[in-house]
Amino acid sequence: ETIIKTPDYYETGYKVYIGPKRYFVTSDVGDGRIQWYAFFALPPGSKKAPSGWGGSERDEQDDPSENLVDYIKSLHEGWSSEVFDILDATPPASVEQRDLYDRSPELLRSWADGNVVLMGDAVHPMMPNLGQGGCQAIEDAYVLTETLINVKSTEKVQDALQDFYKKRIVRVTIVQFLSRLASDLIINAFDTPWSPHDDLGKSWKSYLTFFWKPLLQYVIFPGQFAYLYSYHPTGNMNNIPKELEEKWKIEHFKTSEEAFARVAETGQVTAGPSFFATEQKTP
Repeated sequence: ETIIKTPDYYETGYKVYIGPKRYFVTSDVGDGRIQWYAFFALPPGSKKAPSGWGGSERDEQDDPSENLVDYIKSLHEGWSSEVFDILDATPPASVEQRDLYDRSPELLRSWADGNVVLMGDAVHPMMPNLGQGGCQAIEDAYVLTETLINVKSTEKVQDALQDFYKKRIVRVTIVQFLSRLASDLIINAFDTPWSPHDDLGKSWKSYLTFFWKPLLQYVIFPGQFAYLYSYHPTGNMNNIPKELEEKWKIEHFKTSEEAFARVAETGQVTAGPSFFATEQKTP
């Protein structure tokens, strides 16, 4: 994560840069901050440069002092300068590396056993491509609360938990599938897009990626997000989203400009370790 005012900071909140066996994502998370992710098709447990929380040295690296940001930059040679602008503005000590895992939907086994039930990533972890891990956990919590609120005796808890599983399994399965599909397509089916302006993309995957771009932009992405955001358990929200958007734009501009001015004066500040890094250090 870093604080940087890109030329289109207020116009573009989410960007995906796609290349062979990897992709780079930036997301505006407010207060001038851009959170970024670099996804690589590497074996689990791959070594990393000696920086970042819990970092470990990589064997046979050209420069033993190379930090994690430099390592990531070396894997994006020839990519858009926008990627390097983000990486250059990021303190190396704030970068973490983690392996990513998902699992197949529990279609034949309930999430509940007796009076115990699993929810969120504990039972349906998914690839982060659609940003739905936490979102589906929140939906789980809402439906579980809605299911249990009418239970008047402990004898009925087990049946209620089974009902909760039945209510959630279809939607969660679809979201898991969409997340895995997005990850597999980007990693395995896409390559550097063909362009008449350079010779970087010349494989059949390059041409496929080029022709997929309008289909992704105008058909697939709108369709999948329409489904993801179609869950309105409390009913029609009317003008509330638009009102919140207008209010957020004003606050977002104010807090972001304050952050940009602060960084220009004092420089970037490294935040504390994430939950994941803290847990790794816990004995």
